[in-house]
Amino acid sequence: MGNPKLTVLKVVGITFILGACTIARPGPSKNELLNVKFDEAEQTQIVFVDKRITSLTAARTGSSFPNELLSASGPSSDVIRPGDTLSLTIFENIEDGVLARGNAGSTNLNSIQVDGAGFIFIPYAGRVRAAGNSPNRLREIITNKLSALTPEPQVVVTRAPGDGATVSVLGDGVATQGVYPIQRSNDTLTELLAVAGGMTAPSEVVRISLLRNHKTGDFWFEDIYKNPRLNFTLRSGDQVLVERDPRTFTILGAIGEQTNQPFQSRQPSALEAVAQVGGLDSERADPTGIFVVREHSAGFVNTLLQRTDIVTEQSVIYVMDLTKPNGIPLARQFDIHDGDTIYVTEAPSIKWRKTFETISAPVSNLLIIDRLTQ
Repeated sequence: MGNPKLTVLKVVGITFILGACTIARPGPSKNELLNVKFDEAEQTQIVFVDKRITSLTAARTGSSFPNELLSASGPSSDVIRPGDTLSLTIFENIEDGVLARGNAGSTNLNSIQVDGAGFIFIPYAGRVRAAGNSPNRLREIITNKLSALTPEPQVVVTRAPGDGATVSVLGDGVATQGVYPIQRSNDTLTELLAVAGGMTAPSEVVRISLLRNHKTGDFWFEDIYKNPRLNFTLRSGDQVLVERDPRTFTILGAIGEQTNQPFQSRQPSALEAVAQVGGLDSERADPTGIFVVREHSAGFVNTLLQRTDIVTEQSVIYVMDLTKPNGIPLARQFDIHDGDTIYVTEAPSIKWRKTFETISAPVSNLLIIDRLTQ
Protein backbone atom coordinates (compact mmCIF):
# COMPACT_ATOMS: atom_id res chain seq x y z
CA MET A 1 0.00 0.00 0.00
CA GLY A 2 1.43 3.42 -1.05
CA ASN A 3 2.02 6.42 1.12
CA PRO A 4 -1.40 8.13 1.63
CA LYS A 5 0.14 11.61 1.81
CA LEU A 6 1.93 11.18 -1.51
CA THR A 7 -1.26 9.81 -3.10
CA VAL A 8 -3.01 12.99 -2.05
CA LEU A 9 -0.24 15.02 -3.69
CA LYS A 10 -0.85 13.14 -6.94
CA VAL A 11 -4.57 13.88 -6.83
CA VAL A 12 -3.91 17.57 -6.13
CA GLY A 13 -1.43 17.72 -9.00
CA ILE A 14 -3.86 16.15 -11.48
CA THR A 15 -6.65 18.48 -10.30
CA PHE A 16 -4.40 21.48 -10.83
CA ILE A 17 -3.59 20.37 -14.38
CA LEU A 18 -7.26 19.96 -15.24
CA GLY A 19 -8.01 23.35 -13.75
CA ALA A 20 -5.29 24.89 -15.87
CA CYS A 21 -7.32 24.10 -18.96
CA THR A 22 -9.40 27.18 -18.12
CA ILE A 23 -7.15 29.95 -19.44
CA ALA A 24 -7.57 33.66 -18.69
CA ARG A 25 -8.14 35.78 -21.80
CA PRO A 26 -8.99 39.42 -22.62
CA GLY A 27 -12.46 38.70 -24.03
CA PRO A 28 -14.51 36.51 -26.38
CA SER A 29 -12.84 34.82 -29.32
CA LYS A 30 -13.56 35.68 -32.93
CA ASN A 31 -15.66 32.52 -33.41
CA GLU A 32 -17.66 33.18 -30.26
CA LEU A 33 -18.59 36.64 -31.52
CA LEU A 34 -19.39 35.45 -35.04
CA ASN A 35 -21.60 32.68 -33.67
CA VAL A 36 -23.80 35.18 -31.82
CA LYS A 37 -27.37 34.55 -32.98
CA PHE A 38 -29.85 37.39 -33.02
CA ASP A 39 -31.99 37.34 -29.93
CA GLU A 40 -34.85 39.80 -29.43
CA ALA A 41 -33.81 40.11 -25.80
CA GLU A 42 -30.16 40.83 -26.64
CA GLN A 43 -30.88 43.05 -29.68
CA THR A 44 -27.45 42.49 -31.25
CA GLN A 45 -26.59 42.25 -34.94
CA ILE A 46 -23.43 41.07 -36.74
CA VAL A 47 -22.53 43.07 -39.87
CA PHE A 48 -19.55 42.35 -42.17
CA VAL A 49 -18.00 45.57 -43.46
CA ASP A 50 -18.02 46.14 -47.22
CA LYS A 51 -18.15 49.20 -49.50
CA ARG A 52 -21.90 49.65 -48.98
CA ILE A 53 -21.49 49.54 -45.20
CA THR A 54 -18.63 52.07 -45.17
CA SER A 55 -20.79 54.44 -47.23
CA LEU A 56 -23.88 54.04 -45.01
CA THR A 57 -21.88 54.53 -41.80
CA ALA A 58 -19.73 57.45 -42.99
CA ALA A 59 -19.55 60.16 -40.32
CA ARG A 60 -20.89 63.65 -40.95
CA THR A 61 -18.42 66.25 -39.68
CA GLY A 62 -19.46 69.40 -41.50
CA SER A 63 -19.93 72.87 -40.05
CA SER A 64 -23.10 74.85 -39.56
CA PHE A 65 -22.21 78.53 -39.55
CA PRO A 66 -24.95 80.91 -40.74
CA ASN A 67 -23.94 83.45 -43.36
CA GLU A 68 -25.37 86.34 -41.32
CA LEU A 69 -22.78 85.65 -38.62
CA LEU A 70 -20.01 86.11 -41.18
CA SER A 71 -21.03 89.66 -42.07
CA ALA A 72 -18.10 91.96 -41.43
CA SER A 73 -20.22 95.11 -41.30
CA GLY A 74 -23.55 94.35 -39.70
CA PRO A 75 -25.78 96.98 -38.14
CA SER A 76 -24.04 96.73 -34.78
CA SER A 77 -20.44 96.27 -35.87
CA ASP A 78 -19.36 99.91 -35.38
CA VAL A 79 -22.17 101.60 -33.48
CA ILE A 80 -21.61 103.66 -30.35
CA ARG A 81 -23.51 102.49 -27.27
CA PRO A 82 -24.22 103.84 -23.78
CA GLY A 83 -21.14 103.26 -21.61
CA ASP A 84 -18.63 103.74 -24.43
CA THR A 85 -15.75 106.12 -23.78
CA LEU A 86 -14.94 108.62 -26.53
CA SER A 87 -12.11 111.05 -27.20
CA LEU A 88 -12.53 114.16 -29.38
CA THR A 89 -9.93 116.40 -30.99
CA ILE A 90 -11.33 119.69 -32.37
CA PHE A 91 -9.23 121.80 -34.74
CA GLU A 92 -10.01 125.48 -35.34
CA ASN A 93 -8.35 127.59 -38.02
CA ILE A 94 -8.32 130.84 -36.01
CA GLU A 95 -6.04 131.88 -33.16
CA ASP A 96 -8.76 132.44 -30.59
CA GLY A 97 -11.38 129.90 -31.34
CA VAL A 98 -14.39 128.86 -29.32
CA LEU A 99 -12.46 126.03 -27.66
CA ALA A 100 -8.85 126.53 -28.74
CA ARG A 101 -7.14 129.58 -27.25
CA GLY A 102 -3.94 131.26 -28.29
CA ASN A 103 -1.82 129.41 -30.80
CA ALA A 104 -2.93 125.93 -29.74
CA GLY A 105 -5.12 125.44 -32.79
CA SER A 106 -6.75 122.33 -31.33
CA THR A 107 -8.55 121.11 -28.23
CA ASN A 108 -8.54 117.58 -26.84
CA LEU A 109 -11.60 116.31 -24.98
CA ASN A 110 -10.60 112.95 -23.52
CA SER A 111 -12.53 110.20 -21.74
CA ILE A 112 -16.03 111.41 -22.47
CA GLN A 113 -18.40 108.66 -21.42
CA VAL A 114 -21.67 108.12 -23.23
CA ASP A 115 -24.38 108.37 -20.56
CA GLY A 116 -27.22 105.94 -20.00
CA ALA A 117 -29.50 107.90 -22.31
CA GLY A 118 -26.90 107.77 -25.08
CA PHE A 119 -25.70 111.41 -24.93
CA ILE A 120 -22.37 113.18 -24.44
CA PHE A 121 -21.79 116.85 -23.50
CA ILE A 122 -19.52 119.11 -25.58
CA PRO A 123 -18.83 122.69 -24.45
CA TYR A 124 -20.71 125.24 -26.56
CA ALA A 125 -22.34 122.45 -28.59
CA GLY A 126 -24.36 121.11 -25.67
CA ARG A 127 -25.73 117.57 -25.35
CA VAL A 128 -25.20 115.49 -28.46
CA ARG A 129 -26.69 112.05 -29.10
CA ALA A 130 -23.83 109.61 -29.61
CA ALA A 131 -25.48 106.22 -29.11
CA GLY A 132 -26.77 104.67 -32.31
CA ASN A 133 -24.26 106.57 -34.46
CA SER A 134 -20.93 105.41 -35.84
CA PRO A 135 -17.86 107.47 -34.87
CA ASN A 136 -17.84 108.96 -38.35
CA ARG A 137 -21.48 109.99 -38.16
CA LEU A 138 -20.94 111.54 -34.73
CA ARG A 139 -18.00 113.52 -36.18
CA GLU A 140 -20.35 114.99 -38.82
CA ILE A 141 -22.96 115.92 -36.20
CA ILE A 142 -20.45 117.70 -33.96
CA THR A 143 -18.86 119.47 -36.94
CA ASN A 144 -22.26 120.85 -38.00
CA LYS A 145 -23.02 122.08 -34.48
CA LEU A 146 -19.66 123.85 -34.09
CA SER A 147 -19.78 125.38 -37.60
CA ALA A 148 -22.24 127.96 -36.31
CA LEU A 149 -19.67 129.05 -33.71
CA THR A 150 -16.28 128.77 -35.43
CA PRO A 151 -15.38 128.74 -39.12
CA GLU A 152 -14.69 125.34 -40.72
CA PRO A 153 -13.94 123.29 -37.62
CA GLN A 154 -12.34 119.85 -38.04
CA VAL A 155 -13.36 117.10 -35.61
CA VAL A 156 -11.76 113.70 -34.93
CA VAL A 157 -13.73 111.12 -32.91
CA THR A 158 -12.11 107.98 -31.48
CA ARG A 159 -13.52 105.37 -29.19
CA ALA A 160 -11.45 103.81 -26.42
CA PRO A 161 -11.11 100.08 -27.16
CA GLY A 162 -12.96 97.88 -24.75
CA ASP A 163 -15.18 100.37 -22.99
CA GLY A 164 -18.59 98.95 -23.73
CA ALA A 165 -17.06 96.68 -26.39
CA THR A 166 -16.01 93.29 -25.04
CA VAL A 167 -16.24 89.63 -26.00
CA SER A 168 -16.07 86.50 -23.87
CA VAL A 169 -13.86 83.56 -24.75
CA LEU A 170 -14.43 80.24 -22.98
CA GLY A 171 -13.55 76.56 -23.27
CA ASP A 172 -10.72 74.11 -22.70
CA GLY A 173 -9.27 74.79 -26.14
CA VAL A 174 -7.91 78.24 -25.27
CA ALA A 175 -5.04 79.08 -22.93
CA THR A 176 -6.70 81.91 -20.95
CA GLN A 177 -10.46 82.20 -20.67
CA GLY A 178 -11.91 85.62 -19.92
CA VAL A 179 -13.58 88.81 -21.11
CA TYR A 180 -11.51 90.79 -23.58
CA PRO A 181 -11.85 94.35 -24.92
CA ILE A 182 -12.16 94.79 -28.66
CA GLN A 183 -12.15 97.56 -31.23
CA ARG A 184 -15.49 96.68 -32.79
CA SER A 185 -14.67 97.76 -36.30
CA ASN A 186 -11.83 95.38 -37.06
CA ASP A 187 -10.90 92.78 -34.42
CA THR A 188 -11.16 89.20 -35.70
CA LEU A 189 -11.40 85.72 -34.18
CA THR A 190 -7.74 84.85 -34.71
CA GLU A 191 -6.65 88.14 -33.12
CA LEU A 192 -8.81 87.34 -30.08
CA LEU A 193 -7.29 83.85 -29.77
CA ALA A 194 -3.79 85.33 -29.96
CA VAL A 195 -4.57 87.78 -27.15
CA ALA A 196 -6.04 84.90 -25.12
CA GLY A 197 -2.75 83.01 -25.29
CA GLY A 198 -3.46 80.77 -28.25
CA MET A 199 -5.04 77.33 -28.41
CA THR A 200 -4.18 74.41 -26.16
CA ALA A 201 -4.91 71.66 -28.70
CA PRO A 202 -3.96 70.96 -32.33
CA SER A 203 -6.01 73.05 -34.74
CA GLU A 204 -7.48 69.98 -36.46
CA VAL A 205 -9.35 68.97 -33.28
CA VAL A 206 -10.47 72.43 -32.13
CA ARG A 207 -14.12 73.40 -32.55
CA ILE A 208 -15.20 77.07 -32.55
CA SER A 209 -18.74 78.03 -31.50
CA LEU A 210 -20.16 81.57 -31.59
CA LEU A 211 -23.20 82.90 -29.74
CA ARG A 212 -24.34 86.32 -31.02
CA ASN A 213 -27.75 87.93 -30.54
CA HIS A 214 -29.38 84.54 -29.80
CA LYS A 215 -27.93 83.05 -33.01
CA THR A 216 -25.33 80.29 -32.91
CA GLY A 217 -22.87 78.77 -35.33
CA ASP A 218 -19.92 76.41 -35.12
CA PHE A 219 -17.09 75.13 -37.29
CA TRP A 220 -13.69 73.40 -37.13
CA PHE A 221 -10.89 75.91 -36.61
CA GLU A 222 -8.77 74.50 -39.44
CA ASP A 223 -11.58 75.35 -41.89
CA ILE A 224 -10.47 78.98 -41.59
CA TYR A 225 -7.57 78.14 -43.91
CA LYS A 226 -9.99 76.93 -46.59
CA ASN A 227 -12.59 79.63 -45.99
CA PRO A 228 -11.04 82.86 -44.61
CA ARG A 229 -14.53 84.33 -44.10
CA LEU A 230 -14.80 82.12 -41.02
CA ASN A 231 -12.25 84.40 -39.38
CA PHE A 232 -15.21 86.63 -38.54
CA THR A 233 -15.12 90.19 -37.23
CA LEU A 234 -16.02 90.32 -33.54
CA ARG A 235 -18.91 92.34 -32.16
CA SER A 236 -19.53 93.56 -28.66
CA GLY A 237 -21.26 90.91 -26.59
CA ASP A 238 -20.04 87.95 -28.65
CA GLN A 239 -19.45 84.72 -26.73
CA VAL A 240 -16.84 82.46 -28.31
CA LEU A 241 -16.41 78.85 -27.17
CA VAL A 242 -13.09 77.22 -28.08
CA GLU A 243 -13.35 73.52 -27.33
CA ARG A 244 -11.16 70.52 -27.92
CA ASP A 245 -13.05 67.76 -29.70
CA PRO A 246 -14.78 65.91 -26.80
CA ARG A 247 -15.39 62.72 -28.77
CA THR A 248 -13.78 59.46 -27.62
CA PHE A 249 -13.66 55.77 -28.49
CA THR A 250 -12.71 52.73 -26.41
CA ILE A 251 -10.27 50.08 -27.62
CA LEU A 252 -9.85 46.65 -26.01
CA GLY A 253 -8.37 43.21 -26.61
CA ALA A 254 -5.07 42.11 -28.16
CA ILE A 255 -3.87 45.65 -28.72
CA GLY A 256 -0.95 47.85 -27.68
CA GLU A 257 -3.00 49.80 -25.13
CA GLN A 258 -6.48 49.13 -23.74
CA THR A 259 -7.96 52.52 -22.96
CA ASN A 260 -10.48 55.24 -23.63
CA GLN A 261 -9.00 57.42 -26.39
CA PRO A 262 -9.76 60.98 -27.56
CA PHE A 263 -10.09 61.62 -31.29
CA GLN A 264 -6.76 62.88 -32.65
CA SER A 265 -8.13 63.93 -36.02
CA ARG A 266 -11.45 65.27 -37.23
CA GLN A 267 -12.51 61.88 -38.53
CA PRO A 268 -10.34 58.85 -37.69
CA SER A 269 -10.85 55.56 -39.51
CA ALA A 270 -10.76 52.15 -37.86
CA LEU A 271 -7.21 51.69 -39.16
CA GLU A 272 -6.11 55.06 -37.72
CA ALA A 273 -7.76 54.32 -34.38
CA VAL A 274 -5.84 51.04 -34.05
CA ALA A 275 -2.60 52.77 -35.05
CA GLN A 276 -3.26 55.51 -32.47
CA VAL A 277 -2.71 53.04 -29.61
CA GLY A 278 0.36 51.39 -31.09
CA GLY A 279 -1.20 49.02 -33.61
CA LEU A 280 -1.98 45.33 -33.37
CA ASP A 281 0.09 43.20 -31.01
CA SER A 282 2.02 41.05 -33.50
CA GLU A 283 2.30 38.19 -31.02
CA ARG A 284 -1.28 38.13 -29.80
CA ALA A 285 -3.71 39.86 -32.19
CA ASP A 286 -5.86 38.10 -34.77
CA PRO A 287 -5.99 40.40 -37.84
CA THR A 288 -9.00 38.46 -39.10
CA GLY A 289 -11.06 39.53 -36.09
CA ILE A 290 -11.37 43.33 -35.74
CA PHE A 291 -14.76 44.29 -34.29
CA VAL A 292 -16.41 47.70 -33.81
CA VAL A 293 -19.45 47.87 -31.51
CA ARG A 294 -21.95 50.71 -31.99
CA GLU A 295 -25.53 51.53 -31.02
CA HIS A 296 -28.04 52.35 -33.78
CA SER A 297 -31.70 53.28 -34.06
CA ALA A 298 -34.16 50.71 -35.39
CA GLY A 299 -34.66 52.70 -38.60
CA PHE A 300 -30.94 52.80 -39.38
CA VAL A 301 -30.49 49.09 -38.65
CA ASN A 302 -33.35 48.28 -41.03
CA THR A 303 -31.51 50.24 -43.74
CA LEU A 304 -28.21 48.60 -42.81
CA LEU A 305 -29.61 45.07 -43.00
CA GLN A 306 -32.11 45.82 -45.78
CA ARG A 307 -35.00 44.81 -43.55
CA THR A 308 -38.21 46.41 -42.31
CA ASP A 309 -39.14 44.39 -39.21
CA ILE A 310 -36.77 45.80 -36.57
CA VAL A 311 -38.53 48.15 -34.14
CA THR A 312 -36.05 48.67 -31.28
CA GLU A 313 -32.57 50.16 -30.93
CA GLN A 314 -29.85 47.64 -31.70
CA SER A 315 -26.22 46.97 -30.85
CA VAL A 316 -24.38 46.38 -34.11
CA ILE A 317 -21.03 44.53 -34.21
CA TYR A 318 -19.13 45.46 -37.36
CA VAL A 319 -16.58 42.86 -38.48
CA MET A 320 -13.35 43.53 -40.41
CA ASP A 321 -10.74 41.05 -41.67
CA LEU A 322 -7.43 42.79 -42.43
CA THR A 323 -6.01 39.71 -44.18
CA LYS A 324 -8.46 39.92 -47.08
CA PRO A 325 -7.32 41.76 -50.25
CA ASN A 326 -9.69 44.64 -49.49
CA GLY A 327 -9.37 44.36 -45.70
CA ILE A 328 -6.98 47.25 -45.09
CA PRO A 329 -8.69 49.62 -47.62
CA LEU A 330 -12.06 48.94 -45.96
CA ALA A 331 -10.59 49.54 -42.49
CA ARG A 332 -9.17 52.84 -43.79
CA GLN A 333 -12.59 53.87 -45.15
CA PHE A 334 -14.66 52.77 -42.11
CA ASP A 335 -15.27 55.84 -39.92
CA ILE A 336 -15.07 55.64 -36.14
CA HIS A 337 -17.93 57.42 -34.31
CA ASP A 338 -18.11 58.99 -30.88
CA GLY A 339 -18.62 56.28 -28.24
CA ASP A 340 -17.52 53.34 -30.42
CA THR A 341 -15.84 50.31 -28.85
CA ILE A 342 -13.12 48.61 -30.89
CA TYR A 343 -12.28 45.04 -29.91
CA VAL A 344 -9.32 43.10 -31.33
CA THR A 345 -9.61 39.35 -30.81
CA GLU A 346 -6.75 37.12 -29.78
CA ALA A 347 -5.17 34.74 -32.30
CA PRO A 348 -6.33 31.10 -31.87
CA SER A 349 -2.73 29.94 -31.42
CA ILE A 350 -2.44 32.04 -28.27
CA LYS A 351 -4.98 29.85 -26.46
CA TRP A 352 -2.99 26.71 -27.17
CA ARG A 353 0.30 28.35 -26.26
CA LYS A 354 -1.13 29.59 -22.96
CA THR A 355 -2.58 26.15 -22.27
CA PHE A 356 0.74 24.45 -22.98
CA GLU A 357 2.68 26.91 -20.82
CA THR A 358 0.18 26.58 -18.00
CA ILE A 359 0.18 22.76 -18.07
CA SER A 360 3.89 22.13 -18.69
CA ALA A 361 5.04 23.33 -15.26
CA PRO A 362 2.47 21.31 -13.24
CA VAL A 363 3.22 18.19 -15.34
CA SER A 364 6.90 18.47 -14.45
CA ASN A 365 5.96 18.78 -10.80
CA LEU A 366 3.64 15.75 -11.10
CA LEU A 367 6.45 13.61 -12.50
CA ILE A 368 8.56 14.53 -9.49
CA ILE A 369 5.69 13.59 -7.19
CA ASP A 370 5.27 10.27 -9.03
CA ARG A 371 8.91 9.41 -8.53
CA LEU A 372 8.61 10.20 -4.83
CA THR A 373 5.65 7.83 -4.43
CA GLN A 374 7.29 4.87 -6.11
